[in-house]
Amino acid sequence: MANQRRRLVYYGMALVAVVVAYTVVYRYGMAVFEGRPVSFLHAFGFVIETFTTTGYGEDAPWASAAMQSLVVVMQLTGIFVIFLTLPLFVAPWVERRLSTSVPTAIDLEDHVVICEFSPRGENLVEELASWGKPYVIVVSDREHAVTLRERGLTVVHGDPESTAVLEAASTRSAAVLVADADDDRNASTVLSARELSESVRVIAFAEDPDMTEYLRYAGADSVFSPRQLLGQTLARQVTMGLRTELGGAVEIGDDFNLVELPIRPESELAGARLSESGIRERTGAHVIGLWQRGDFEPNPPPAVVLDEETHLFVAGTESQLEALRTLTRSAVRRRARGTVVIAGYGEVGTAVAATVAETPMKRVVVDIVDRPGVDLVADATVAETLREAGIEDADSLIVALSSDTDTVLATLVARELNPELHIVARADDDAAVGKIYRAGADYVLALATVSGRMAASAIIEEEEVLTPLRQVDLVRTSAPGLVGQSLAGADVRSRTGCTVVAIERGDELLTTLDPDLVVEAGDTLVVAGTDEAMHAFTALAQG
Repeated sequence: MANQRRRLVYYGMALVAVVVAYTVVYRYGMAVFEGRPVSFLHAFGFVIETFTTTGYGEDAPWASAAMQSLVVVMQLTGIFVIFLTLPLFVAPWVERRLSTSVPTAIDLEDHVVICEFSPRGENLVEELASWGKPYVIVVSDREHAVTLRERGLTVVHGDPESTAVLEAASTRSAAVLVADADDDRNASTVLSARELSESVRVIAFAEDPDMTEYLRYAGADSVFSPRQLLGQTLARQVTMGLRTELGGAVEIGDDFNLVELPIRPESELAGARLSESGIRERTGAHVIGLWQRGDFEPNPPPAVVLDEETHLFVAGTESQLEALRTLTRSAVRRRARGTVVIAGYGEVGTAVAATVAETPMKRVVVDIVDRPGVDLVADATVAETLREAGIEDADSLIVALSSDTDTVLATLVARELNPELHIVARADDDAAVGKIYRAGADYVLALATVSGRMAASAIIEEEEVLTPLRQVDLVRTSAPGLVGQSLAGADVRSRTGCTVVAIERGDELLTTLDPDLVVEAGDTLVVAGTDEAMHAFTALAQG
């Protein structure tokens, strides 16, 4: 910046000298060669007109060759000055004024410092914003920081591994710091945060589970490795019907749970309308909502048909849910003798394979890298590979590939080879979930969603996310904005898309919710809904 100012000063001095010199020469030429003396001010105005190409006034035309030559030289000089001024000074000045500035420091308290910004950061920021929790994102890449700033996010530009940058992000007064870069940088960031403050709570993500111990040693209070949990969740979608226990249930209170149950082909409920299923009458369980072909219906219409692409979200006691599970399972237990093909054997695929190994199902692991545990070393996006893996006779395919593009392609190929195949897939980015469903998947879960929810549930004290590994949030939260209103009057379901599953009132858990039940001060609501619906509920519940 100092060199820029120095160049500008020198340029200005040279320009003044040239203008004054031309003024003197023009005045002399007009008197000697044209016989028309002019004042210094008149000559100065003429030079400025020439340099700015605005005209020559009453002096033109000139009779002498000397004056005509002088004017030509002055014109060329003016053009040179203009072309020199624009790129060197005017254009950079305009660019600086138009460019988005990114702060390098911010003054906040009791906020969340997010170090770098990954797809899971999108989910985390949405959760924080819905609860009014202040945050700042520290980004080392300036262009990325500018993009986030233009989106209206709170950003500080700088390297989060630097204690000076973390100091500028008010880390000393922060409530939580989230390290969300690669494992090596996360370790360095955690150490820098601990150098500034021993009281700030530090959460770190570990791509490699082996790094968990080192991140804790560096000073992290919590370390999340969501890939393993994601793999277990995906595997449960395939093996749920084979387990003797009610797997995947979320305990809300004593003997009251919420569980996700897929409708299996050839089960008693397959092909029946919800109104004809008799779920409530036959089991006592309450249907909270259902997923069908990637869309969640919080209040499913009675006419909806339950098929093999339907996943019920139901609440009830353990005995009620066990009774319902019997109705959703295949009557011929075909899957107990079936085969599951696992495409991809990274962290997610390894967890999937370990979960499937606990069941009678035969597993075939396909990966492009030869490593222990891989049955077929080949590209899982190629039809011939899937045929060799037995996809045409398999019951299920779990796509655990690290690339969303490969996941889409593998799903398309597998669906073409086996239209009856049950396909469960992972997605790295939330934006790819819809595409994978359209490719033919029956169930998709995004790693970014899992990670963001895990972090949010650890940060937001007012909200307890009971189901961070599911596509639907189940949240335990206070609702001061609803105090004094009946459930019917609040009309939560139609206004937000969420369903109130239960209400904790002191030591009592209310699970049979009458529409006239009034929300009281101190009540804790257990609410189910999608991310978007939950954000709407948060705004309503907090008043």
